[in-house]
Amino acid sequence: MSLSVTTSENRANGVTVSRKAEHIRINVEEDVAAKGVASGFEQWRFVHRALPEIDLIDVDLRTSLLGHALNAPLLISCMTGGTERAQGINARLAAAAQQRGLAMGLGSCRVLLEDPDVLPTFDVRDIATDVPLLANLGAVQLNRGVTAADCRRLLDMLRADALVLHLNPLQEALQPEGDTCFAGLLDRIAMLCTDLDAPVIVKEVGWGIADDLVVALLDRGVAAVDLAGAGGTSWSEVERHRIADPVRARVAGAFASWGIPTATAVVRARAAAPDACLIASGGVRSGLDVAKALALGADIAAMAGPLLRAADAGEQDLADFVDTVLGELRIAMFATGSARIADLCALGRIEAT
Repeated sequence: MSLSVTTSENRANGVTVSRKAEHIRINVEEDVAAKGVASGFEQWRFVHRALPEIDLIDVDLRTSLLGHALNAPLLISCMTGGTERAQGINARLAAAAQQRGLAMGLGSCRVLLEDPDVLPTFDVRDIATDVPLLANLGAVQLNRGVTAADCRRLLDMLRADALVLHLNPLQEALQPEGDTCFAGLLDRIAMLCTDLDAPVIVKEVGWGIADDLVVALLDRGVAAVDLAGAGGTSWSEVERHRIADPVRARVAGAFASWGIPTATAVVRARAAAPDACLIASGGVRSGLDVAKALALGADIAAMAGPLLRAADAGEQDLADFVDTVLGELRIAMFATGSARIADLCALGRIEAT
């Protein structure tokens, strides 16, 4: 696919930008949480250590993601871009990531392939100068002519360290303008992993990835998997708010409880792929959720909705929220006698309720 813009691509770009603007508004203003399904973190609790045998000051949150050092095991998940409002949100998120040494993902960059003029709404490398930065593209675009060369150019434009391919078949099926051509994608992902010369991460958008698919993706060369389970933002609910047709809206509403709970996805994926790099997202709302995700087997946790709303509210709201999450994580580690992330994952730190 060429990055030159045709008349039809300009029309497509207008639809894409409008959809991105709607998605931000709906996520900020409406109740789009999953209904009837929870992340599963509430079914686990930590074993309190009345004598932790460590000092709080010695708790070390540092870890790494695909060889890049992080000050804490938190990824600002792929969320937005392509609009003026998104540009401000991304700038604030990038500043928070840089100040606290966190990884950051960008929203779906398909619009950049249609119109490079929107690059400033995504390009935050001059703000997030020293942290891992992840570009993002719908995996289904590999079935629509997007090549490894296009993906490489995307990484170069954004000065990103890795490419996230998101899987969202249910969302695409519910969107009036959705693309549901998902056949053969596993082989195309494998080809991209071979040809790209940069790490490829595969993520869901909030319904989870089953353990057999985790193994299949890793076998095809994927560097990390973001399980993105159910229990947080439901994109069927987001799309329901966009749909004018009452019949289609009812269809979307039926899927509010769909998906694999995040905690279940983490436990199963870690059992199936002991050495994999696993990211836990979906219903991660606090530092305690981050701690539980790590204790259950994730390498790092990721957040989207809570950070989007905080960033939209303003720089101070975002700073306060991130610092709260990291403070909760640090004290959870202290109260379980976990000086390092590896200690938190040790047997016996967490138990089912």
